Amino acid sequence: MPKRLALITGASAGIGKELARYHAKQGGDVILAARRKAALDTLKVELEKDYGIQAYVFTSDLSQAGAAEKLYNEIKNAGHDIDILINNAGFGGHGKIIDRKLEEDLSMIMVNIVSLVTLTHLFAADMAKKGGGHILNVGSTAGFMPGPNQAVYFATKAFVNSFSQAVDHELREQGVHSTVLCPGYVETEFAQVANLKGTAMTDGGGATAESVAKCGYDAMMKEKLVIINETKLSILLQWIIPLLPRRTVLKIAGDMQEK
Repeated sequence: MPKRLALITGASAGIGKELARYHAKQGGDVILAARRKAALDTLKVELEKDYGIQAYVFTSDLSQAGAAEKLYNEIKNAGHDIDILINNAGFGGHGKIIDRKLEEDLSMIMVNIVSLVTLTHLFAADMAKKGGGHILNVGSTAGFMPGPNQAVYFATKAFVNSFSQAVDHELREQGVHSTVLCPGYVETEFAQVANLKGTAMTDGGGATAESVAKCGYDAMMKEKLVIINETKLSILLQWIIPLLPRRTVLKIAGDMQEK
């Protein structure tokens, strides 16, 4: 039986790195994509040594226009046919919308939405033609509410949460399944990059990247639509938050991200 080949974006650190490890542990080959080639090369050596699989490195900056199409073409030209697409690349950024640099938020939209949609469109079409495939999009619990002090990030994750479910419905009859992983705060470099250290959201600590990766990957293979990594969070977000007044939700979300 051939090994399943997975493409993982943002594979150089955090959840993406742990998803690569977990997939390799299942015996699957992997394409590692991110900006940092040195980190990907190190991970490639580790995975091939520890799990006896093949790992391929493709450097890509998905914040750049056309980068997702370029990555797709490079992978296809190299003769690879993927069975699993994991859109993990993404980042956030703290601050009020008018205090942030516009180019930073537009780059965030490019990575979190445009590149994710592009890769899904291109690879899902290939999967549909051959009659099957799995997609895991890394969303966030942030996608369940508006997020003052991270307005653009929360909005991008709302898009990912919605988009992923619709894609699953559209392609299910063709054997293509889409899952959205919606973790709460995770202990990765995300908070430092997004300048969130010192907020209530991060001060309480979070889940490990390893546990979140396993949660999302297993849910994808079980063809679940939406997976939240913590039961209490799932209840809060799906049964309590929707019933609260909008202003109350905004205050809760905003207070969690005040320094």
